[in-house]
Parts: sequence; structure tokens; C-alpha cells
Amino acid sequence: MILWLVVLKKNKELMKTQFDILRVSRALVIKELEGLTLAQIHEIPTGFKNSIAWNVAHLVVTQQLLHYKLADLDCLCPDELIEGYKKGTAPTTPFTEEEFEEAKELFLGLPDTLQEDYEAGIFETFTEYPTSTGFVLTSIETAITFNNFHEGIHYGIIRSIKKFV
Repeated sequence: MILWLVVLKKNKELMKTQFDILRVSRALVIKELEGLTLAQIHEIPTGFKNSIAWNVAHLVVTQQLLHYKLADLDCLCPDELIEGYKKGTAPTTPFTEEEFEEAKELFLGLPDTLQEDYEAGIFETFTEYPTSTGFVLTSIETAITFNNFHEGIHYGIIRSIKKFV
């Protein structure tokens, strides 16, 4: 019984770390946006397939799909955002200033909601999902961890794009 409690406590600590990593990585992305104009965040430099704005919205959408959709729950962002920024999409229509502010609000607020929902135990089921990297997500915990890896990749892409805009 005591060993089980130790394992449970350790798991809670590990998951808290994952939520903290998600918040820190998103704060770093927001910092990269400082001083950029709406035109700059939509620019697609030569050699790139998308823009900074697309990457930000893609991170919102991917996090929702990996965590909520795979758990058979409703995503917490608009369906239009999902359709426009899910894996395999490319930028088509630029955001207005107001729309991008709404995307940034989701970007910054959804990690807290995810942690609250996780701690409330709403992720009762999970559909196994093989990622394009070959890693298979088997639980909400593996999805949360993998999403942090995914966010790091796109943070690097955003930093690279920023050098050219």
C-alpha cells in the first residue's frame, strides 16, 4: 500500500512537470512574437511551408486533438481552427488582429484547462494513435508528453522563421 502511494505521488509530480513544460514552452513562443507585425507573423519565407501564425494555431489544434479528441472528448477550440490548422494543412487565409489575439488566448489558456481536466479525471478513455514519428500514443500521459516534444519542434521552427521576417 505504501509503495503504491509513493508511485502515485511520483506520477503526480511527473505530470505536474509536463504541464509546467507546456506552459513554459508556450511562454517562450509568445516571447518570440514580441515586436512582430501581423504581416510578419503571416510571412512564409523561402524554404518554409508555413508562417509563425500557422505554427501557433497548429500548436493549439494539435494539443486539442492529441488530448481531447483521442480521449473521445470535445475539443475546446473552434472546429474552423481545427480544420484550418491540423496536421497536413497549409496557410490559406491570414488572421485578423482580433482573430490572432483569440488564438493566442487559447494558446496561453488551454494548458491550465488541460491540467485541471487531467486532475479532475475526465480522460477516462484513450484511442491509441501512431504518430508520424513512429511513436505510438497509448494513454493521455503519453499524449501529454509527446505533445511537449511536438511543441518543441514547432518552437524551433518559429525561431527559424523569425530570422527571415
